[in-house]
Amino acid sequence: QVQLIESGGGLVHPGGSLNLSCVASGTLIYIWDMGWFRQAPGEQRELVARIVRKTDGANYSASVRGRFTMTRDVAKNAVYLQMNNLEIEDTAIYYCNANYLSTAHWGQGTQVTVSS
Repeated sequence: QVQLIESGGGLVHPGGSLNLSCVASGTLIYIWDMGWFRQAPGEQRELVARIVRKTDGANYSASVRGRFTMTRDVAKNAVYLQMNNLEIEDTAIYYCNANYLSTAHWGQGTQVTVSS
């Protein structure tokens, strides 16, 4: 059974930083397209960053490029999202996703709140 467990969310001031973690069990993350999504209240879930399976580089949405960095640690079977210079608009529940062809797995989400 595939499980994705996120952690690292919290409350920060604008300009602050957080580092989200997603640890996988029941599978090897290297075989999946791994992504971070977020969903703000009343909004659609959107892709924030993604690392395509068996590659090393990450792709980012325009809204976070230059501020967020997604990495993967194969030895720890985990992906991370380092979020710097956070803005109020980054407030959302952040979800880890493993996807390949028609199969997708989601974590339970971790709340990120950016507020002054």
